[in-house]
Amino acid sequence: MKKAHIKFENCYGIRKLEYSFDFGSRRVYAVYSPNGVMKTSFAKTFKDISKNAETQDLIFPERKTKRQVRDDLGSEIAGSKIFVIEPYNESFKSEKLSTLLVNSKLKEQYEKIHLEIDNKKETFLKELKSISGVKSEIEETISEVFTRIPRSFFKAMLRIEAEVLDGSPPEFPTIVYKNIFNDKVEGFLQTKDFKAKLAEYISKYHKLIDASVYFKRGVFNHNNASVIGKNLRENGFFKASHSVSLNNKSIRKEITTEKELEEVIEKEKQAILSNPELVAAFEEVDKKLSANKELRDFRDYLLENMSILPELSHPEAFKEKIWISYFKTKIELFKLMIAEYKVGKEEIEKIVEHAKKEVTEWRNVIDEFNKRFSVPFRLSVGNQEDVILKSEGPSVKFEFFDSADSRSVEEKELLSVLSTGEKRALYLLNIIFEVEARRKSAHETLFVVDDIADSFDYKNKYAIIEYLKDISENDFFYQIVLTHNYDFYRTISGRLDMKREFKLNTSKTDSEVKLLVEKYQNNPFSTWKKHLHDDNSMMLASIPFVRNLAEYCGDDPVFQKLTSLLHYKEGSDSITVSDLEKLFKSILKDKQSITLQNQSKLVLEIIFETADSICADANEIIELENKIVLAMAIRLKSEVFMVKKIADDTFWRGITKHQSYALISKFKKIFPADKKTIKLLEQVNLMTPENIHINSFMYEPILDMSNQHLKSLLTDVKALVP
Repeated sequence: MKKAHIKFENCYGIRKLEYSFDFGSRRVYAVYSPNGVMKTSFAKTFKDISKNAETQDLIFPERKTKRQVRDDLGSEIAGSKIFVIEPYNESFKSEKLSTLLVNSKLKEQYEKIHLEIDNKKETFLKELKSISGVKSEIEETISEVFTRIPRSFFKAMLRIEAEVLDGSPPEFPTIVYKNIFNDKVEGFLQTKDFKAKLAEYISKYHKLIDASVYFKRGVFNHNNASVIGKNLRENGFFKASHSVSLNNKSIRKEITTEKELEEVIEKEKQAILSNPELVAAFEEVDKKLSANKELRDFRDYLLENMSILPELSHPEAFKEKIWISYFKTKIELFKLMIAEYKVGKEEIEKIVEHAKKEVTEWRNVIDEFNKRFSVPFRLSVGNQEDVILKSEGPSVKFEFFDSADSRSVEEKELLSVLSTGEKRALYLLNIIFEVEARRKSAHETLFVVDDIADSFDYKNKYAIIEYLKDISENDFFYQIVLTHNYDFYRTISGRLDMKREFKLNTSKTDSEVKLLVEKYQNNPFSTWKKHLHDDNSMMLASIPFVRNLAEYCGDDPVFQKLTSLLHYKEGSDSITVSDLEKLFKSILKDKQSITLQNQSKLVLEIIFETADSICADANEIIELENKIVLAMAIRLKSEVFMVKKIADDTFWRGITKHQSYALISKFKKIFPADKKTIKLLEQVNLMTPENIHINSFMYEPILDMSNQHLKSLLTDVKALVP
C-alpha cells in the first residue's frame, strides 16, 4: 500500500472530496480540520469501509453516495486493512487481544500431546454417541453427570476408572440415555405428584422382589440376572457343560442350559411385572405421562423397558449407571484413552503451570501503557493458560487501587468510578492491544486516527504522540491523523518530523472539501519575516507577533506603540509604515534586511484596505495572515465607532487594559436600547481577542474561525461607521 486514493461523494455531509495520500516516502499524514468541516464524516466513512457497512448522507439520503479508497495499483483497499481509532468508544474491545497472549512454542507442545489424547477420546465418544443417542455435547454431558462441571471430561473418567474396570457386567447396556434424559422428562421426574406415584410403584415392586423365589432386593434382580445370563452365553459357559444353581430357602434348582436359565429369569420377571397391584401402580404413573410429545415418547419407552422404572427414583445415580454400562461395553477403547491421557497428563501439567507464569506480549503492552499513562487501575488476564493453550477468549480482570489499598473489580464497576480521562485511557489501552496484535502479525493497516488525544491532559497527549510515532516506524503501518486541535496538529507534525507536503489543512465550500498542503513549514512567523517587504497581509499579521516579543523583552514603549495598531488609541491613526519599520527593527534580528514599502502611508489605512481586498476576493481559502488582518480591522473599526459614539475622550484615554470590553460596557450604559448594535459589538469582543493577541506558540483559535464569519462580521461593523 504505497498510496491511498480516496474519492468520497455525499458521505455524511461531505459533498465531494478527492485526495491521493502518498505513503512512498513517509507513512504519516497530519490533517488539521476545524470543527464542522469534515473530520468526523471522513473517519465515519472509513469506519464503514472497515466494517463493510453502507455509507450515506444522513440529511439528504436520496443523494447518490460514492465511496472509493484504492491503492497504488488501483485495487480497492480491503476493510480488514483499515482501522479507525475514534476519539472515544467505551464499548470497544480488541478482538485480537488473545493473539498477544499466545506463546506459540508452548501451544505447539500442548497441542502435540493432546493430539493423540483427542484422537483416542474422539474414537471412544463416537461409539458412545451411537449407543446413547446423544449426538451433540456428549463430552459436556458426561462431565456433568460425574463431576457436575461441564468441561472436566478426564476428571470424570479418572473418578470412575476403578468402577469401569472392576470386572462386573454392565447393568444397562441397551438402555438409550437420550430416550430418558431430556429437559422435559427430567423436569417431570422432579414433580411432586410424579414422585409420589413413583414411590407407590417402587414400594409394591420391592415387596414383590422380597417375595421372589430367586431375586433379592439390592443384590440380584431381573436386570442383574439378564446381564449374567448374557455374559454366560457369550463366554460359552453352558457349552463347556457347566451348570448354575438357583437357591432359596426351600428350593434348589440346577440350570444346565442357556435356554433354561432365560426361561426361569423371564418367568420370575413377568411374575413380578404383571402383578395386578404393580400394574395398577404403573397405570397411576402412566396417567402423568401424556402432557406432551416428549413425555408420551418416554412413556412408550418405559412400556418396553419396565424394569428401569424403579431406577427413576434416583435419576442422578441412574445416569451414572447407564454411562458406566456403556463404558464397560467399550472397555478396550476406554483403557486406550485413559492410558494415553495418563502418559501425557504429567507433561501437560508442567506446560499449564508454565503457561500461567508466561510473560507474553500482552504484559509488555500493559507495562508500556503504565509507563506512559497514569491511571488508578491495573489489568490482568485471569485465564491466561487457557488462552495460550486452548484458544479461549481472554477473561480480563481489573484491580483498582489508591494510596492505601487495592481491590479487584469488574469492568462495569471500574467504569462507574473512573474520571472521563481515565475512561479514555482504558479505551486507549484496548486500542493499543489492537495495534500491537496487528504489529505482531505484520498486518498491513491504514489507521485513520480521529482526535485520539482530545480531552487528555498534556502529559497524556504527549504519550499518545510518542505512541503514534512508534507506530509510524513500522513499514506496514500507515496513518492519517485527524484533529481539530491546531496545537496537537502542530505538535505531532514536529514530533514526527513531518515535511510540509504531509501536513494538510482543510477547506470546505458548498460543493466540496479540499485538502491543502500546509503553507508554512514551521511557525508562520518564519515565513512572514521573509515577506515583510512585499506582502501587506504578512507585514500586518506580524504586528501582534512582534508586540508579543516586545512584551517578553520588557520593551514597554514598543509594546504600547504596537498595541495602538491593535486597539484604537490616541495616536493610532498617525502611525506610518516608517514608524512600523523602526519598531520591527528594534525587536527583530537581521535589522538591515527589514525594509518596508510605502514608508509614508498610515498603517491603519493599509489594515482597512487590505481587509477590504480580502473580503472582495471570492476565494474561500483564507490564509492565517489574512484572517489576522480581518480580525484587526474588525476590532479597530468597532472601537473607532464606539469612541466616536460615546464621545468621552477623558474616559477613552483613561482605559489602560481590556479596552474593547470597557468601551462596550460604556456603550451599553449610554445606549441600552440599541440591542442590535450591542449584540454586534459583543460578537466582535468574543471573536477577535484571541486572534489579535496572537503569539508564535498559540495561534490556533483563529484557524478554527469560519472564513465567512469574519468577512460577514467586518461588513456589519463597517456599516456602523458613518
